[in-house]
Amino acid sequence: MNFPLIVIMLLTGWGAYDWYVTREITHPPGQIASDAPVQRSIQKSTPIVHQGATLTPRATFSVTARVLARERYRIDSSADIIPIDIALGWGAMSDTAFLTKLTLTQRGRFLFWSYGDQAPLPPDVLVRSASNMHIIPADDSTRATLLDVRVGDVLEIDGDLVDVSKPNGWSMKTSLSREDTGDGACEIVYVRSVKKRLAQ
Repeated sequence: MNFPLIVIMLLTGWGAYDWYVTREITHPPGQIASDAPVQRSIQKSTPIVHQGATLTPRATFSVTARVLARERYRIDSSADIIPIDIALGWGAMSDTAFLTKLTLTQRGRFLFWSYGDQAPLPPDVLVRSASNMHIIPADDSTRATLLDVRVGDVLEIDGDLVDVSKPNGWSMKTSLSREDTGDGACEIVYVRSVKKRLAQ
């Protein structure tokens, strides 16, 4: 029996299966998640102890948005609390007509975009209509759903924007604005519920 050949066949089969189940979901042109996130400040919050960290809610947060990119983290300093970043787009940034003219990538807990000679959207519209979000699942069921999302999914998310701190002194603060960029511009979302929605 040719074991190397069998191993190669198994790996090839697994690669094809993995590509199939994680492939991007495509949509025709048009906005499929038109509304901006809804956020309401929390004046007095009760800290949440989660996975050994303390979460301080800053605002309630709800959004229906298109998944633009996703990145799983396992070994950085926050991976135990924040296992995945999901870049979400709404309004113009949920429209395939614009997204096909952008290249979106995630690395180091940031979202990067690039384009050809001309931006498909004014930069301020692009910034206001998308964000890289650090995702904290509230429970195992929510975690399973979030880790299974595909680029192109439309998600309905409800939860809180939170600051995070650990006993060892590590901490991270959430953004509370859709108009900031750079370090500190990502929302940290404690996701209490999530569901996938079919595009209308």
